[in-house]
Amino acid sequence: MRQVAESRCIYMNKQQPLVSIIVNNYNYARFVGEAIESACNQTYENIQVIVVDDGSKDNSRDVISSYEDRVTTIFKANGGQASAFNAGFEASTGEIIFFLDADDYLLPNAVERVVSVWTPDTVKVHFLLNGIDGSGDSLGYTYPSRGEYLGRGNMIPKLLTKGTYGVAPTSANALSRNTLSKIFPIEEEKYRISADGYLATAVAFHGEITAVEEPLGGYRVHGSNNWGTSMDSKRFRSFIKHDLTKRDLLVEQATAFGYEIPGDILLRTNTHLRARMASLRLDPKNHPVPDDNALKLIYHGISSVWLHSDMNWKKRIIVVVWFLYIGLVPISISKSAIGWLFAQESRPKSVEWVLTRLRPLLDRA
Repeated sequence: MRQVAESRCIYMNKQQPLVSIIVNNYNYARFVGEAIESACNQTYENIQVIVVDDGSKDNSRDVISSYEDRVTTIFKANGGQASAFNAGFEASTGEIIFFLDADDYLLPNAVERVVSVWTPDTVKVHFLLNGIDGSGDSLGYTYPSRGEYLGRGNMIPKLLTKGTYGVAPTSANALSRNTLSKIFPIEEEKYRISADGYLATAVAFHGEITAVEEPLGGYRVHGSNNWGTSMDSKRFRSFIKHDLTKRDLLVEQATAFGYEIPGDILLRTNTHLRARMASLRLDPKNHPVPDDNALKLIYHGISSVWLHSDMNWKKRIIVVVWFLYIGLVPISISKSAIGWLFAQESRPKSVEWVLTRLRPLLDRA
C-alpha cells in the first residue's frame, strides 16, 4: 500500500520544460535529506521533486516527512529499485526525468546544464559525478573517470557489436518522458536491483544520447553501494546475473527493432569477463557459469580488450596484465588485486603510487 503526499516544491515556468527529479530511497536516512535539498535548490526554475521511500527500516520516513510541504512523498512497501522507479515515474509529470539515488546529490546547476543541451531528439543526457565519501569529502576522482568515454549519439551500433556503451551511474542521467513511457513499467521482480541497467539499454534504441563531460553532482562511496567496498564472490555472481538479464533485454530490444545480436556478445564485454574471472577464482564451487576455466577467461578477456574495447592502449595493457595475474597466480596471493580494476577506491595506496609513476613513462613510450 502506498501513501502519497502531494508536492508544493514545483515551480511553474511555461517557457521551460518541466523537469521531475525522483529521489529513490531505501535505508539512507543519513543521506536522503541532502539529496532532497540538492533537488529542490536547483538554479533551474521549472522542477518537480518526488521522493519514493521503498519500505525503509531506519528513520528515513521521519526525515522525508519533514519535507512534505516541499515535495511529493511516496511511502511504499519494499519492492526493489524497479518498483521504486515505477512508483516515482507514475507520479511524475515532467518532460525530463532524473532518478536520483538518495545517497547522491546534484549540484545546483545540474538541471540547468542538462536542459541547455537537450534537443527534441534527445532520449538521454548523462554526465559525470564527483566521487565523495560518506562524510561528503572529495575522493579526488569522478564517476566515470575522466579518461573513460561517455556514449553519445546513436548507440545502437555499439550495443549490437559490443553489448554495452559508456554509461554513467543512475544519478547522472536525465531521461525523456516520451521515451520512458514506451519502456515503462519495468518488470519489478527481474530488476529488483540494477534497474538503471535496464534504462541505459532500452532507451538507446529510441534516439540520440548526449554526454556532458563535467561533474554535475556527487556519487557517494560509503560502504554498501560500491564494488570497491566489498569484493566478495556473492557480489560478482550478482553482477554476472545482471549481465545475463541485460543480454536477454538486449536481444529482446534488438529483435523488436529488426536487428540481430551476436551469440558471443557477453564474451566481447570486458567488465563482464572480469566479473566472471573474479567469481571463478574466489568461489569456483558456486560460480554460475559451469564451463568456465581460468585459461578460457584469460583468452576471452584479452580478446575483448584488443578487439572490442574503446580503451587506450595503456589501459589495455593494464587490463591484460590483470587477467594474467588473477588467472594464473595462486588466489591466496592475487585475491587482494581482484577489485583494483572495478573500483579506484579499492586500490591500495602503494598500487596508486606505482600507477602514478608509470603513467609518465607510458606517455613517453
